[in-house]
Amino acid sequence: MNAKELRDKTPDQLREELANLKKESFNLRFQQATGQMENTSGIKAARRNAARVKTILNEKAASAAGDA
Repeated sequence: MNAKELRDKTPDQLREELANLKKESFNLRFQQATGQMENTSGIKAARRNAARVKTILNEKAASAAGDA
């Protein structure tokens, strides 16, 4: 997932994506705590993707506030 794809989505779609990423992050942390995780890089990727989504949401909110 890159920022260009995220900018094409609506804020509602971005919020849904953020919720999915938070669930994924929780599941990965749970797997790590129970010792079931094989690939630990997934946690970092999920956090970065969530940060990307939050950044795009903030950009869209700022541009909407600037237009008003």
